[in-house]
Amino acid sequence: MYIETIRHLHCTVLRAGGELDHAGRVRFSARINAVWDWSEGPVLVFDLGDLDFYDSSIIGVLAMAMQRMEEQGSGRIILVRPSDHLLSVLRLTDLLSHVELRESVEETVAELMLDDPARGSPSLSHPRFSTPRR
Repeated sequence: MYIETIRHLHCTVLRAGGELDHAGRVRFSARINAVWDWSEGPVLVFDLGDLDFYDSSIIGVLAMAMQRMEEQGSGRIILVRPSDHLLSVLRLTDLLSHVELRESVEETVAELMLDDPARGSPSLSHPRFSTPRR
C-alpha cells in the first residue's frame, strides 16, 4: 500500500493505492493524524480510486477521522472517485451521509480555493458533514 499526501492551503489530499488491510489501516490512520492540522477544519480529501483491494479497514480509517471531527466540532471529509462497492458499504454503515463526493481532486482543490471567504468570494454554506453530492 502507498499513501501520498499533498498539502494545499485549503485542504489536505490523501491519495492511497494498493491493498488496504489491517496493517494498512494502522499506517493510513497514523498518516491522517500526522497531517491533521495541515488545513483549517481540517478538510481531508481522500482519493481512493487506486485501491486494488480493501477490507473493512477502510471504514475504520474514515470512521476514525469522522469521530475526531465530531469531537472537535469541525472538519470535512471529501471522497474523490469512490468505487461503487465503497459507496455501497458507506451506505450500509450509514457513513455516506457524513462525506462529500467529488469526481476530481483538481476540481475539488479549485472549488475550495474559490470558496475561501478570505479571498472575498461568497462562501458556500458547508455543514461539518454535508449531504453527498454526485
